[in-house]
Amino acid sequence: MPQSIRKSSLRRGDPAREEERRELMQSLNHTRTLINQAYGGFNSASDGDLIESYVFEINALQARYNYLLRRVKELESIP
Repeated sequence: MPQSIRKSSLRRGDPAREEERRELMQSLNHTRTLINQAYGGFNSASDGDLIESYVFEINALQARYNYLLRRVKELESIP
């Protein structure tokens, strides 16, 4: 099935599924913003403990981002 047909059917599909997709996309954007902020903090930190905390924060946010991205892809692949 062509990509454009699948996307158009998603738009006209189940409103609950479209709402879930919209919420996932919002979460992805918010998480991306948090990752960028954490990198900014990491780049300006000089204390070892603070640097370590940014490393953990970045790793956790990247794991969340990967999860959300996977959920969006799963949702879009459902016929």
